[in-house]
Amino acid sequence: MAKPGATGLTRVIHATGYSMQGLGSAWRHEAAFRQELILIVLLTPLAFVVGHNLLQSLLLIALAWLVVIVEIINSAIEAVVDRIGHERHELSGRAKDLGSAAVFLTLALNGVVWCALAGRNLFGLW
Repeated sequence: MAKPGATGLTRVIHATGYSMQGLGSAWRHEAAFRQELILIVLLTPLAFVVGHNLLQSLLLIALAWLVVIVEIINSAIEAVVDRIGHERHELSGRAKDLGSAAVFLTLALNGVVWCALAGRNLFGLW
């Protein structure tokens, strides 16, 4: 059974407002989110230097944004776990560690792709 509430354009407007609240919350409460957004601002122009064509540049930019997306999901997991309680529990720790691992793997993927394209396009490697 569907949850009652707004439909159509009204639902989209409400959903957009909730998303903006989430972004504002991430900016206010998550230092990693702020750092990663600053990194995107710095890396976006560099993506057009490192990328050999538009597709490569867009890949680099998309991967940078993927880090922020995964960071927001990780922050949501941490908020829910902390809401449940601050006492140590194996499953709570596992949930937080898994979220952190997702961010780490996304950062590692970024590093590999950025280094590979920089190596090939700027330094003529492989």
